[in-house]
Amino acid sequence: MEGSIERASKPDWLKVRMVPGPGLKKVRETLRARNVRTVCDSSRCPNLGDCWGSGTATFMILGGVCTRACRFCAVPCGDPLGVVDLDEPERVALSVADLGLRHAVITSVTRDDLVDGGASLYAATVREIRRSSPTTTIELLIPDMGGEVGALRTVASSRPDVIGHNLEVVSSLQPSIRGQKAGYSRSLQVLGHLKSLAPAIWTKTSLMLGLGETHGEVLQALKDARERGVDLLALGQYLRPKGGSLPVSRYVPPQEFAELRQEALDLGFRRVMAGPLVRSSYHAHDMLSEEDEDRC
Repeated sequence: MEGSIERASKPDWLKVRMVPGPGLKKVRETLRARNVRTVCDSSRCPNLGDCWGSGTATFMILGGVCTRACRFCAVPCGDPLGVVDLDEPERVALSVADLGLRHAVITSVTRDDLVDGGASLYAATVREIRRSSPTTTIELLIPDMGGEVGALRTVASSRPDVIGHNLEVVSSLQPSIRGQKAGYSRSLQVLGHLKSLAPAIWTKTSLMLGLGETHGEVLQALKDARERGVDLLALGQYLRPKGGSLPVSRYVPPQEFAELRQEALDLGFRRVMAGPLVRSSYHAHDMLSEEDEDRC
C-alpha cells in the first residue's frame, strides 16, 4: 500500500540525533536579530548542526509563500501579491558577515507573481555578500523562473560561485509530484541556459530518491543533466516533511547511494554527494576545493 512503509520504524541509517553545539545558539540569535530565514532551521534539517558548525548556512529569500504546490514540499502556497522585501539582501549579507560563514547558500520559494521570478533580488543578495564578505563563496539554488532567459542572465551575471536548479525527481514522476507549472524539460532547459550564459560558473542539480523511481530512470536523469553541462550533483532520500502530502515509497540503502555516486562520477560529474541524509546544500562547501575557490 502506498506510504505504508512510513508506518514502520525508519532504518538505522536515517536515525540521526542532532547534538546542539555551542555555536548553534549564536546562529539562531543572529538570524532572529537580522530577521532572515534559513531552510536549515525551518525544516529542522538533521544536518543543521553539521553544516552550521562547518561555517555553511542556507538562507531562504523572497518570503515564505510559494506560488507552486509541489507535493514533496510543506511550504505554504498562495499569491504573495508581488510583495518583495528590498532590504532583505543587505540583512542576509550582514548575517553572513556576523557569523563569519565561509560558504553561503541562497535559495527561495518560487515567485511566479514577479516579472523576473525574483532574479533581481538574488543578484542583489550576491552583490551585498561580496561587498561585506569578499572571501565567502556563494551558491544559489534557484527556482525555474519561468524559464525566462533574461531572468537567468540576471542571476548568472551576479557571478556566484555555484548556481543550482533541482530536477527534484525523475521524468516520469514530475507531473504527479511537481505539478503543471513546473516541468522536467523546463528544468533541463534552465540548467542548459545557465551553463551557456556563464560557462565558468559551476552548475548543480539534485534528485530525491525513494518515490517509486527505477534505477534506469535515475541514470537517465543523470545523463540528461550531464548533457546540459551540470557539474555538481546531490542525491538524497526523500522524507515526508511535517504537513507534506507525499508518502515515501521506499528507503534507499546507503550502498545503493554509493553505487549511484560512482555511476554519476563515471558519467563525468565533477563532484557528487550521495547518501540518505544528503540534501541540495549538504556539505556544499566541500564540493569546492581550494583550487576551485581561487578560480571562482
